[in-house]
Amino acid sequence: MVAQVRVTEHRIVSVVVCAFTQRRWDDLVEAIDSVRAQPEAREVILVIDHENELLGRAEEKWGATKVIIAPNRHRQGLSGARNTGLELASGELVAFLDDDAVAAADWLRLLVDCFVDENVVGAGGSAIPNWPSGIPVPTLPPELLWVVGCTYRGQPRELAEVRNVLGCSMVFRRIPLLTIGGFNVNTGRVGQIPLGGEETEACIKLRQAFPASRVMFEPRSVVRHRVTADRTTWRYLRRRSYFEGVSKAALSRDLGRQDALSSERSYVGRILPGGVWRELCHGHPLGALAIALSLASAGLGYCYGMSRSRPRISRVAPHTGSRRDDKARATGRGSSQ
Repeated sequence: MVAQVRVTEHRIVSVVVCAFTQRRWDDLVEAIDSVRAQPEAREVILVIDHENELLGRAEEKWGATKVIIAPNRHRQGLSGARNTGLELASGELVAFLDDDAVAAADWLRLLVDCFVDENVVGAGGSAIPNWPSGIPVPTLPPELLWVVGCTYRGQPRELAEVRNVLGCSMVFRRIPLLTIGGFNVNTGRVGQIPLGGEETEACIKLRQAFPASRVMFEPRSVVRHRVTADRTTWRYLRRRSYFEGVSKAALSRDLGRQDALSSERSYVGRILPGGVWRELCHGHPLGALAIALSLASAGLGYCYGMSRSRPRISRVAPHTGSRRDDKARATGRGSSQ
């Protein structure tokens, strides 16, 4: 109990929500409401990604509250929007929640408690799918829930150290994240283009810069993540998996295969075959087919990604300064690019 008080009462926590479309307005309102209900959220920042009408609507809705509303000051895309929020944040810890996710009452407390360990630089929680019909989709078995941004089979079932967290629900120490340049604007989702990997890259770069650092997964910290009908189609499964392969290829080429594919080796070699066998044994051939399609699409995307060129991400040199040195060099409002 003493540790919990030390973390939650003596550290300012900023929460960033990024939005890019008015089509998610109702979801955005729910997301902001759930964040404002978190006792640990001392600062709430809403970043609008190059959508002026949405910006005006947000200012009308929350302008008279303590919610900080700002336009994305960087290149269009989720990474640039997150970097804007990171730069505006004043908290020692910065949390990120997707605009179509609703946080449970203890969501932030459970994540913040992970930072009792001073070596922890990041933490993430579980995302439970909020299905359009209220029931799971047979073409998205548990192994493929990452396709819709949710916790999938193969992730830890209790508090554990992981390579990376899910982007829809995560917390980082602000200054270390600024030190590595924030989120790479050359990766990550732009509008409806389902690229990804920016949070994976950030976690890897944090470990490279701070070799003693840890990233934790706290499954008891829960958000409900909206799954729209268009994301339950075969087309979306194929497309999302393909771009996941493209993203992983970029990480492999730029940060090294050992770091970029450390989790995928076990997932492909052990988790997916088990899922195919289970689906077939239970009389769910569509689930088995979905796993095979996702794996094949990701493989094609990976091959394509390895063959194309893009600006390289420099491997981050190990950080030798102290946290005090970090605070002296970073104001928290300078550029994270």
